[in-house]
Amino acid sequence: MTTDVVWMTAAALESLHVELASLTTPVRELAEMEQARLVELKALVERVEVGSKPDDGLVEPGMRITVQTEGTDARLEFVLGSRSLLDLDPTLDVDVYSPESPLGAAMMGLRVGDTAVVDAPKGERRLTIVKVTPVV
Repeated sequence: MTTDVVWMTAAALESLHVELASLTTPVRELAEMEQARLVELKALVERVEVGSKPDDGLVEPGMRITVQTEGTDARLEFVLGSRSLLDLDPTLDVDVYSPESPLGAAMMGLRVGDTAVVDAPKGERRLTIVKVTPVV
């Protein structure tokens, strides 16, 4: 998968299509901001990848990841994908981190049992991947 591809849920893509349809209605002239959003949406929809990933334990966009902070019982669960999923898919019940974020970049390509070092505001954190499952 190239970095130009944006993974999202089917519900998120449907939300984009609804917004896109509202902007392409010929009954009104689009304001400049709406025109810019129309261009942005069309470009995004062309790059979308939808659907479940294989349940192979690989950390990549479209996966729900659970990590444990080394030396503690603290766990964090999140989805790796486009941050816009938070607004577009109300069924997501966890945070979403982009693959380009410090956390996402540190996790990409790792598997269950691997440990990643992530720079955090309070210093480096070592996070061990304890679970990776496809977003359904």
